[in-house]
Amino acid sequence: MIRLVLADDQALVRAGFRALIDAQPDMEVVAEAADGEAAFAAVREHRPDVVLMDIRMPGVDGLEAARRITANPDLTATRVIILTTFDLDEYVFEALRHGVSGFLVKDTEPAELVRGVRSVASGDALLSPGVTRRLIEEYSAQATPPARTPGLELLTGREREVVGLVGQGLSNEEIADQLVVSPLTAKTHVSRAMVKLAVRDRAQLVVFAYETGLVRPGRR
Repeated sequence: MIRLVLADDQALVRAGFRALIDAQPDMEVVAEAADGEAAFAAVREHRPDVVLMDIRMPGVDGLEAARRITANPDLTATRVIILTTFDLDEYVFEALRHGVSGFLVKDTEPAELVRGVRSVASGDALLSPGVTRRLIEEYSAQATPPARTPGLELLTGREREVVGLVGQGLSNEEIADQLVVSPLTAKTHVSRAMVKLAVRDRAQLVVFAYETGLVRPGRR
């Protein structure tokens, strides 16, 4: 059973998400919160698998609440999905840097939201390749040129190549097709890179790929 906490300052929005989630045979809402402070408290109490977190809430906002959750060593099993009104929300990149597992726009189709929750709960990142690439490229185009980092030196040549493909939004199956290896081999390379870089999940690999220059704005 996938256990969730819903965090949104609008009661009607929470009610809609709860109805959708509770209708799934493999999901249940264990708590709701109307602000980031209450969300963090609920996560500490219930230790859910996934948090659906609105990014804009009064007081402690969703970004700060997500940062507290992902930085807490006792909550490493909890994954955060950021909910936003716009697919290029200015705060989404910062949320990815803080370790959230991805984001959804609030008008996402119900079936897509359910699939996204299951994907994140299974350990994957919820990254729409097109939207995420546009978001990160917009940020990267305004940032200083990436520099080589000690973390980059930890990776083998093949692992760098794989991380670069993750940064382009490719799935393990797509990486396997491009490198002519099995999906299991691709998954192993991704997993080893995550361990070496001490990143929380695939979403942070995407950020790492852009910040270190393994993927650059405009490059495919």
